[in-house]
Amino acid sequence: MPVSLQERVYSVLIVSASEKFQSALLPLLPEFSYSPVITAASVGEAERDRNQREFDFIFINSPLPDDAGIRFAIDCCRAGGAVALLFTAAALYDQVRAQVEARGVYVLPKPVPRGAMLRALNWMAATRERLRSYEKKVQPIEEKMEEIRLVNRAKWLLISELNMSEPDAHRYITRQAMDRCVSKQAVAQEVIRLYS
Repeated sequence: MPVSLQERVYSVLIVSASEKFQSALLPLLPEFSYSPVITAASVGEAERDRNQREFDFIFINSPLPDDAGIRFAIDCCRAGGAVALLFTAAALYDQVRAQVEARGVYVLPKPVPRGAMLRALNWMAATRERLRSYEKKVQPIEEKMEEIRLVNRAKWLLISELNMSEPDAHRYITRQAMDRCVSKQAVAQEVIRLYS
């Protein structure tokens, strides 16, 4: 049975030098839906946090002491599953939006009314779930590619060490997997361990 958006728990990174901004945002992020909520006061600190763990939502209150945060927002979206929301001065909104929207970053002009922020949280959740479904589709493909790489490496070891032909090496790995009821990847790993 699929999990509704209300039942999901999202990890959050808030990047803001303003305690006022953080204190306005935190009540909109109840712990039963948003946990953990990590705060960073600069892009440098936020990058260290991102290197330690993955986040579902990243809120960036621009500007920051060490950077505007625009490049960081783009990098967060490019890296994968994070959904980034950049808050910028109303006067800069059109300019910033033009820079980032094609790269998947949401932008809101400050100040943000509570209703608009709640709608943005819903959009972010919908986007994160869409990304999650893509991740589920990509993972089996990556696993299959890894299996192919291992089997090919094992075949070349059989060719070089036992003077098998490529079709014979392929048949050997396939037959061993079938006879022993294991995956070709498991047989390939054994061959690699034995002949490497």
